[in-house]
Amino acid sequence: MKRNGKTSAGKQRWRCTLCDASKTHTIDSDAKHLQEFLDWIMSREKQLDMPGEGRSFRRRCEKFWKLWPLPPLVDEIHRVVYVDGIYLNRQTVILIARSDDYVLGWYLAKSENSRAWRALLSRIAPPTVVVSDGGSGFEKARRAVWPSTRVQRCTFHAFCRVKRCTTSRPRLPAGIELYSLARKLLRIKNLDQAIGWIKDYGAWCFKWKDFLQETSMIDGRKEYTHRMLRKARGSLNRLISSEVLFTYLDPELENYKPLPATNNKIEGAVNAPLRQMLRDHRGMILTRRIKAAFWWCYLHTESPLSAAELLKEIPTDDDIDDLYRSVSRRNKRRALSIGLGDGLEWEDFHLSGPRPLEWD
Repeated sequence: MKRNGKTSAGKQRWRCTLCDASKTHTIDSDAKHLQEFLDWIMSREKQLDMPGEGRSFRRRCEKFWKLWPLPPLVDEIHRVVYVDGIYLNRQTVILIARSDDYVLGWYLAKSENSRAWRALLSRIAPPTVVVSDGGSGFEKARRAVWPSTRVQRCTFHAFCRVKRCTTSRPRLPAGIELYSLARKLLRIKNLDQAIGWIKDYGAWCFKWKDFLQETSMIDGRKEYTHRMLRKARGSLNRLISSEVLFTYLDPELENYKPLPATNNKIEGAVNAPLRQMLRDHRGMILTRRIKAAFWWCYLHTESPLSAAELLKEIPTDDDIDDLYRSVSRRNKRRALSIGLGDGLEWEDFHLSGPRPLEWD
């Protein structure tokens, strides 16, 4: 096209030399402003330090708070996947899954129940091993969605569970010995050490069996005297009997690269930066904290789209509200109370035909 005078408003007009079509060029700054918005979320910059104390920035970026970044559909099979949940308040948790290198998926729920975990895991190809901290509902979802995936319970979380029962300075001899055994879990590097640890733990259980059976009268009821020690013993017994404590030492799984024993990849590389981001931008309402966490996760996926492509693909609050209303009309037989944690299948934003929906 070549220049062809100007419009009555003073804008440059362009004409095609082949078909004589005439048009003006409009600059769409939405992509530039979205990138500015994302850069601010990922930074520690305060709006107070921006020109005009951030008033112009808030005006430009207000509409981007209506966007909902979507998790990808992961069909690549990973050797190890780490899963964990980060709570924004008592009834809002974001479940997150990541590989060694990047975030694989996230899901908003009211609690760590099996339906929420199932919604997250169903969008990710089953890995060889999944590392978990043993949150509620995960194992039931894992058996349903990833039945062939081996589980490695984070050894640091196993130690912390014992520590909560014994404290870091136990007074009873039984508690001192159990706390010492739990600390050794963090230093086991090979299968022989694991077998030796299980033998030592079995000897501890036998030595203090009668001691843990002691009872006392409390408020007219007979109860076990050392309930916390029994609770710590029960947690270790469950981990050993389910064979999830030393999965990382299984010779059939080691191959060329050692497997992780802890959930540090997601605790240190996801949860800690997410909490830091929310502290840096503290003061946001809950919905904005959720979306900020979603944006952080999305920008740490394997192949995030550019700002211009995101504006074409990503749904808004209105899109989700319309989808909720259409589902409610199709489910007139039962009343639906929709709120945070109600799980829609994100594929419904991209399909033209009807399909069944699942609810969290």
